[in-house]
Amino acid sequence: MDAEQLLAYIYTCLPEPPVSDTARLAARRAAPYHGVDRISGLSDALLQDIVSRLPFKDAARTAVLATRWRRVWLSAPLVVVDTHLLDHWPPTRADAPAVTAAVSHALAAHPGPFRCVHLVSSHMDGYPAQLKRWLRLLAAKGVQELVLVNRSCPRQVPLPGTLFRIATLTRLYVGVWKFPDVSCLGDASFPNLRELGIFSVAMENGDIEAIVSRSPVLEILNIQGSVKGLGLHLISQSLWCVQICDSVIENIVVVDTQRLERLILYKVRGSLNPASVLRTGIKIGNAPKLEMFGYLEPGKYVLQAGDTIIMPGMKPSASTMFTSVTILSLNVRFGVHDDANMVATFLKCFPNASSLHIRCEQCDESTGKFEPKFWEEVGPIVSVMLRIGVMTIREFRGEKGEMAFLKYFFTNARALKYAAIIFPNPSFSSISKNYACSKANYLTSLNWATQGCGFMVYGSTDPEGGRPWCFKTGAIFSRDPFSW
Repeated sequence: MDAEQLLAYIYTCLPEPPVSDTARLAARRAAPYHGVDRISGLSDALLQDIVSRLPFKDAARTAVLATRWRRVWLSAPLVVVDTHLLDHWPPTRADAPAVTAAVSHALAAHPGPFRCVHLVSSHMDGYPAQLKRWLRLLAAKGVQELVLVNRSCPRQVPLPGTLFRIATLTRLYVGVWKFPDVSCLGDASFPNLRELGIFSVAMENGDIEAIVSRSPVLEILNIQGSVKGLGLHLISQSLWCVQICDSVIENIVVVDTQRLERLILYKVRGSLNPASVLRTGIKIGNAPKLEMFGYLEPGKYVLQAGDTIIMPGMKPSASTMFTSVTILSLNVRFGVHDDANMVATFLKCFPNASSLHIRCEQCDESTGKFEPKFWEEVGPIVSVMLRIGVMTIREFRGEKGEMAFLKYFFTNARALKYAAIIFPNPSFSSISKNYACSKANYLTSLNWATQGCGFMVYGSTDPEGGRPWCFKTGAIFSRDPFSW
């Protein structure tokens, strides 16, 4: 990605601010109340709630209505979103002086607390003093949610250590910074932080662990493009969702996470060199509540249960089965024999998976090609035969390896209730409607193990290769994110 593409992706991952500058507040008069000021009859608490839901500029304007309204404005928890200060998008470097000055004024004008502050439009490489002052003001005025993205690339502007002194934070997202030296942070912590997002931040080994250890109630951890070095070790008694995307990590070790339910890895690799064969090791230690796991990639990840590495073709034992996982997602090159062999082993290691979601990867390798009779010789797999009720397969091209897997799956899946095959977006693929129909007709002609199963075949509307991972979707508790 170039700088603008990276920033555009980061913006899609950020939480939405709780107010919009497109909303309008209107009062309707109706008989018999003509000329009656009914808003002034509301309590201060209710008026504070109303003001706190307005964009900062509109909220500030209420202070000129009357002495009471100024008191209300000064006591209402407010929202500051710097994009509301602009009349165009995206911001340019020429906007930096005005945006920086406006933010400085906004943060200084109100005594706090601030419900939420979104600062995503500033080029901070030329304003280090202002950045430090902003964080000191936010710490003093009790900000609860903070989104701080620097539009300067590359990642060279250091985050002041003052950030760790904001004890009132419940949600924190930072993007395109250089992380401070954690050895200088002392006893700084985030005692109320429940959600943390780190995007394209230059970091060192141990930085993530330092934040997590200082966040005793942290529930959601989102990481994009920010980890480098040998590994990431997760120890937390509060985390329930961890999502890591587009990052370089040699080892991810889930050491002790009593509440962890979701572990989502998307395009994590072991080396910056695309030609490297170094794979990312994923070791699951103590995670008794892990229910959702993906995207496992046979060619890029080495999965380990405790001290045992999951090898292709191995016979799973009780110690190598992840019995708590019910939703499993895989990225697979079915045209590579070793990948197909690893898929069969993975499915055996997740005996209670009831939902299986697969994204097909194109196979460009000239060696290790798929052996046509492989799936015919696999034998019974408990999750396939007795558990899986939902199966989706995306970026499906109808290649021999993919068709062989689906033939095995449909003729053995006795609990299947719904299946969907999604071909690549026709705009980026040579796959015709007739070709897709022919593959679907062949599959429906098989002797399925389940009768009356819902079955859909359609073309994707996603970009080429599938849509990028969405952190927002992954953290919605009531949703299976892999099915969307």
